[in-house]
Amino acid sequence: MTNQRLSPGDTAPAFTLPDADGKEVSLADYRGRKVIVYFYPAASTPGCTKQACDFRDNLAELNEAGIDVLGVSPDKPAKLAKFRDAEGLTFPLLSDPERAVLTAWGAFGEKTMYGKTVTGVIRSTFLVDEQGKIEVAQYNVRATGHVAKLRRDLSV
Repeated sequence: MTNQRLSPGDTAPAFTLPDADGKEVSLADYRGRKVIVYFYPAASTPGCTKQACDFRDNLAELNEAGIDVLGVSPDKPAKLAKFRDAEGLTFPLLSDPERAVLTAWGAFGEKTMYGKTVTGVIRSTFLVDEQGKIEVAQYNVRATGHVAKLRRDLSV
């Protein structure tokens, strides 16, 4: 199973997913602003917690630069609500249990974990521009230090 990966200039695949409170959030809601869409394997795991907290801690600067943040995982809304509340996360966490959005964005498929090939969520981050086009597409990102690197790359 090969993944269709997104590249800068591609139109970001549209989606509408429930957030931690079950409220529908669409990518289209962010038209006219830049938005970071990041995909992570599982709420409340060490790497995903580190990454989410880094986004939380840098959210004010990102928002000031006109960039919103959305986190997407296969977790159900109830698990996302627990994660959000435990970590004080202040940006939407979206639930994609069918993995349809993950797959559309190339963030679900074969990956290497501990030397084995497994099928799962590929930790990925995208920057979508004001017109809904992919500006930055990063696959297999590291949970730690990723947000700092992203800010450097975006000069935020």
